[in-house]
Amino acid sequence: MNIIKYPARTDWQTMVERPHLDVSQLNATVAAVLSDVRQRGDEAVKGYELKFDHVDLSSLAVSQEEMEEAERTVGRNLKAAIELAHDNIRKFHEAQVFRGKKVETQPGVVCWQKSVAIERVGLYIPGGTAPLFSTVLMLATPAKIAGCAEIVLCTPPGRDGRVNPAILVAARVAGVSQIFKAGGVQAIGAMAYGTESVPKVFKIFGPGNQYVMAAKQQVSLHDVAIDMPAGPSEVCVLADETARPDFVAADLLSQAEHGSDSQVLLITTSEQMLYDVQAEVSRQLDSLPRKAIALQALENSQLVLVKDKDEMMDLANTYAPEHLIIQTRDFEKLGARVVNAGSVFLGKYACESAGDYASGTNHTLPTHGYATAYSGVNLDSYCRKITFQHLTEEGINSIGKAVELMAGAEQLDAHKNAMTIRIGEIEKKRD
Repeated sequence: MNIIKYPARTDWQTMVERPHLDVSQLNATVAAVLSDVRQRGDEAVKGYELKFDHVDLSSLAVSQEEMEEAERTVGRNLKAAIELAHDNIRKFHEAQVFRGKKVETQPGVVCWQKSVAIERVGLYIPGGTAPLFSTVLMLATPAKIAGCAEIVLCTPPGRDGRVNPAILVAARVAGVSQIFKAGGVQAIGAMAYGTESVPKVFKIFGPGNQYVMAAKQQVSLHDVAIDMPAGPSEVCVLADETARPDFVAADLLSQAEHGSDSQVLLITTSEQMLYDVQAEVSRQLDSLPRKAIALQALENSQLVLVKDKDEMMDLANTYAPEHLIIQTRDFEKLGARVVNAGSVFLGKYACESAGDYASGTNHTLPTHGYATAYSGVNLDSYCRKITFQHLTEEGINSIGKAVELMAGAEQLDAHKNAMTIRIGEIEKKRD
């Protein structure tokens, strides 16, 4: 890991840049696959499953028999953990239910909002080296609470043609409607355009590799909404002299093992902490099965020494991390100063893993600095807010003249006339 001591503020923007990839060829490949799926539907999806996931599928849909087999395969303890996590995620997201309030903006003018669920949503769950069944809970649970009528899930099968059983159990627990064996770009295309088997959805959620992310961004231009733009996963840890170096190292490595393109950052006011954490990272790394992946991620990562906690917080907010862990004596005080982050973990016991799995908060979060403008997935992600207004004659009297003047000033005479004829009708009744 790269050690940087007392960097000048003028260098911060360069320091916090994420690794850049040349995606020109990638985008062309993605566009070709999406076009093929749009034209040939199931046949194209099955062809790409054979090509990329090395599995020859007769059907894309997961059968009831496969669901029942998954229930038998997953152990009792893991099922209990899934149900506990689901319960906490449900509790947290139920507290976000919107309660609209009618507001009388002027006498006779009443306005309000109604929250309406997106009718059909699509969830993408990566498979590969780490089948993310926890992400099923994070995406499907708020969709169910919001009232989405159909929750469609796509995930790549293994070479045996079966979906990871824990993904299927989590889908059952969280209330997924339909599950399909499709991964990568072809899955995004299937949900964006619809095929003979896979329904077209109105919004797509979920993480994935650079091909999946490029596919989501391309389909979002014309065909379907997406949860957020995203890149590789990342964590920033803030530590003073009271932090536990072994805890900090464990947090950095838990993120680094996500993928070789992940990024971790430590910002500390203690020079000794730099070296203690570096030593702990080396020690803990040796016992990790995903050591090779973590090592590559650490090459893009930094240990940074700053002068004081003001610099610590300013640099963290400049970085705008997906995950922000604050292991300091005054973590509550510093937490109040966070303005750019996806999810914040306060105190030495609040490891990122807690939020990734079972504390209740959502782990689908903005990366790549998008936390400056985007929220993580929450209940509102699955809803639309529709506004209503009701005007009485008194309401026309209250705002009618203002509407006429404003429409006239914008030279939109039809707009002005729509109000003028109503004012005239009311005046006639008075006469």
